[in-house]
Amino acid sequence: MASKLTPAQRVALARHPERPGTADFIKHLFTDFFEQRGDRLCAENGSILGGVALFHGKPVTVIGHRKGRSLEENLSLHFGMPSPEGYRKAQRLMLQAEKFRRPVITFIDTPGAYPGLEAEARGQGEAIASCLSLLSTLEVPVLCVITGEGGSGGALALAVANRVLMLENAVYSVLSPEGFASILWKDAGRSGEAAEVMKLTAADLLSLGVIHEILPEPEGGAHLDPAAAFATVDRALSRHLRRVEREGHFAARRYETFRRIGS
Repeated sequence: MASKLTPAQRVALARHPERPGTADFIKHLFTDFFEQRGDRLCAENGSILGGVALFHGKPVTVIGHRKGRSLEENLSLHFGMPSPEGYRKAQRLMLQAEKFRRPVITFIDTPGAYPGLEAEARGQGEAIASCLSLLSTLEVPVLCVITGEGGSGGALALAVANRVLMLENAVYSVLSPEGFASILWKDAGRSGEAAEVMKLTAADLLSLGVIHEILPEPEGGAHLDPAAAFATVDRALSRHLRRVEREGHFAARRYETFRRIGS
């Protein structure tokens, strides 16, 4: 692992425009992916990508944040920041997964939930809270992989899992380093300093008991050798899914895992 990188450098790698995203992991780790769209209440939101797929022949539900590759795509996807419709779509897929006894696998890569006026008017906070509540009681295995940015409640909404795995150069925190520095020091330019004190790296979060495993990346970041990153995530998901299925009592064990954080 590239242990000499600073937290600020890891933030930059987590945000790299060529870093593999949810759509890439779905394409290379799963087969027969069938995307499902819409929340059945208001609209479709492309910032959440989800559907049914086969993982080594096993039916699973896959849900993750989606960023764009071009400026046009990112504008249409709010740079990977979901609206309430995205989180309600995720809930619909989670309930469907429980009904048909399919494990849920989530991929986290978002700066946070979309903070626009229209999102707040349509119940952004309620949509995130409902995701958290539903995931905490879901009686199927839930596995989460933090692949890039994991920002605030917009990330946590898909991360209440039996296993939380994290790529080596991903980050996971209550807000961005820029936001942290702006609030604490009134100076967004001190974001590098903020990244140091926020404990947002995979190593920090493993030591704090927030995640279960760090997944090593190719030297220089996952974008330089995506195939190696896909293989690493594939092996880790296979291993952890087998273990979680053997353990059983999925919701109760998930509850115990999160109650232990900070204790």
